[in-house]
Amino acid sequence: MASNMTLSSTTPKGLCEAGKLNYVDAATKVFLLFLIFGLSNLAHSLFRRINQPRIASDMFVGLFLGSIYNTHNFIAPAIIIILDNIIQFGMMCYMFVLGLEMDPHVVFKPPTCEAVMAYGGMVSTFVVGCSITPFLGYLEKPNLKYILFLSIAFSSCSSQVITRIITNLKIGKSDIGKLGIGAGVHCDMISIFIICVGFVVFFGDTKGTTEHIKGSIKMGSALVIQTIVAAKVSPFLMNWVNSENPEGKTIKGSYLVLSLAFMVGICSCAPVYSYDPMLSSFLGGLFLPPGGRISKWTVSKLNYALSTMFYPTFFFWVGFHASILDYELNHWMTYVRFLLLIVMMIAVKVVGTVIAGVFMGFHWQESVALGSLLTAKGHFHVYLAMIAKKGMIVSNSTCDSILFALFLTFVHHPYVIVNIIRRGQKREPTHGRALQWLDPGHELRIMHCLQGPDHVPATINLVEVSRGAAEPGLIVYVTDMVELTDTIATTLVHSGGDNTVTVTDKTVTELRDEITTLMNGYVQDNGQGLSIKRMLALSTFNNMAQDISIMAEDLMVSLIILPFHKNRKANGGLEEGHPGFRYVNRKVLRNAPCSVGILVDRGFGTITNITRSAICVTVAIIFIGGKDDREALAYSSRVSRHQGVKLTVIRFLVDRNSDNEARRANNYRYTVAQLEEEMKLDDECFAHFYERHVAGGNVAYMEKHLANSSETFNTLKSLEGQYSLIIVGRGGRLNNTLTVGLNDWQRCAELGPIANVLCLDEFSVKNSILVIQQHNKGEVVGLDEDFSTM
Repeated sequence: MASNMTLSSTTPKGLCEAGKLNYVDAATKVFLLFLIFGLSNLAHSLFRRINQPRIASDMFVGLFLGSIYNTHNFIAPAIIIILDNIIQFGMMCYMFVLGLEMDPHVVFKPPTCEAVMAYGGMVSTFVVGCSITPFLGYLEKPNLKYILFLSIAFSSCSSQVITRIITNLKIGKSDIGKLGIGAGVHCDMISIFIICVGFVVFFGDTKGTTEHIKGSIKMGSALVIQTIVAAKVSPFLMNWVNSENPEGKTIKGSYLVLSLAFMVGICSCAPVYSYDPMLSSFLGGLFLPPGGRISKWTVSKLNYALSTMFYPTFFFWVGFHASILDYELNHWMTYVRFLLLIVMMIAVKVVGTVIAGVFMGFHWQESVALGSLLTAKGHFHVYLAMIAKKGMIVSNSTCDSILFALFLTFVHHPYVIVNIIRRGQKREPTHGRALQWLDPGHELRIMHCLQGPDHVPATINLVEVSRGAAEPGLIVYVTDMVELTDTIATTLVHSGGDNTVTVTDKTVTELRDEITTLMNGYVQDNGQGLSIKRMLALSTFNNMAQDISIMAEDLMVSLIILPFHKNRKANGGLEEGHPGFRYVNRKVLRNAPCSVGILVDRGFGTITNITRSAICVTVAIIFIGGKDDREALAYSSRVSRHQGVKLTVIRFLVDRNSDNEARRANNYRYTVAQLEEEMKLDDECFAHFYERHVAGGNVAYMEKHLANSSETFNTLKSLEGQYSLIIVGRGGRLNNTLTVGLNDWQRCAELGPIANVLCLDEFSVKNSILVIQQHNKGEVVGLDEDFSTM
């Protein structure tokens, strides 16, 4: 009764004041939440200017906000408990996605180059960590299991951080980029898998030896059953769900709920017997089938939620518990521990990777760069540091030192990658830019663009004659040029937070399937030394050229071949064509990061059964001079290696008499020194080609001594019907004596003067033309001959 009276005495004024305090308290917490997200995005926009990954800005903001003294005052213990549970659930999702993006089968394959480099850094760091950790006071409770787990954590890396940095800085297509991503994934997967197995061995029931063994057996048995179900049973369910929900249709809610419930059920088996839920989530994701629509949907949605909401909250939680303000700055041993952490996590790992690189035959510069990339730690390592602190395994000061060291493991990555790019540019300034400067020992990468299935036969024939020797091989990126219309845009399926989309328009999918079928049929019969990859340039005509150029740069291709916008008519002439594709071709010629070719098909695609057993194709290359002609000659050197091609080089030379000398002097717009330098480059290039191909009888050679462009016109006219394909340079000539005036016949400036004459319907309906323009980027001074693309 007295109690009731006490409550009554606070009503209504007392309750109003209490309510006001609750509202203020709630508003403060909401403000703090928005402040975390807002500052994280602001910091990311600033850090991105110096190419820092998102984890750097999130960690900086989280540690700053979480360490503010006032933050600890107005967050109640109940809120902290809720935050702890949110973080644990978020880490379970993080580990599940991490496992789902990995392939466990690589463990059972022979060690690859990526595995050797990963093991080199892991073993060296693990050995040094086990050797010095017990003697430096890192652990409050030093024993074997904590030493082993701490050393494994030091030796591992974060594959997500490495992959994101490498792809953002656009070296993911390079040899060292692929090697870094592969080695990072391998190192991350092996280290976490060892921790998962070690948890069964060391962290069972500790009441006694017998109970510990019984607990480990139960835990291990549950884990084995969970793994078997995930690896063997789940594919049947996932395949059934995927078949019932094809691409282009919305996933039905019942199937989605069933799939998610199945995933959660699998990850919940082992934790029933006291296994760690986070590690169980990783193993569940690791052995679930990564392919299929449901798995991709899960990865995209969870990654989007983690990056936008969880990571900023996670690092605020880290800063709240880290107690950075209590860091022991006055104790000299703190600095010793911190420096040795840097040595273990970075220096020792780099040394181990360099040693592994020696066995693999890499240059030490590439090994150092790769080792520096493999030092990156991520969210899992930060979480382990916080768990160790909360479990009083390490002290507050040691935990803070580990956090600082973890931050330093990835902030240097952008500068390492910049150094890789600079050394690559010095070694091969035109690699992936021009055929003339391409190392014969490197594979040739060509992007063939198609407007539709009608262009496939000509593309196949051009690929066939361009193959060259089986080693080092040819990679062809067959790219479909599809205009993005309003109808197609409505059928695009966006992949959550990812930037990729899936095209579901029936017309586009049927077109791509038809092209893919034709190309696969060719590869099955002629696949030696040839790799065909499918690409798609889906955009408006205004943006298509930019998309093609970006793809070419990312894929490091040496030559883009575009179809002429005019198609062949039944009588051999050319129709008007689509102005949109002409605009794309002209824009690619201006902005492409490599050499560009335009194929004018006037029957080249009708040639069937090009074999190496007998000559069935006649090809000519017209060489007048200039950088574009030199590039065309470099391309022809690959054509000459095909045994089924009869190649003829026709060189147009200026007839040297006094009248022509005076006429040339009037036409010149360049100095004598420039013309002599150009002539020297032409002679050197042609002499090299002549020595390698013409002198041995593999290539026929003709010389035409001409006085002016009129004779050039008549000579070009005489070539009608003699060759299946004529290769010419677009222009780029300083000496225009033999071409001046041909522009009067020019209808398409993108073809250049020679090709325009050859394409005239008045006298040529059988000659197919390949026009080549060399990329105009010059060489970089200061070549570094030690650089290798591995």
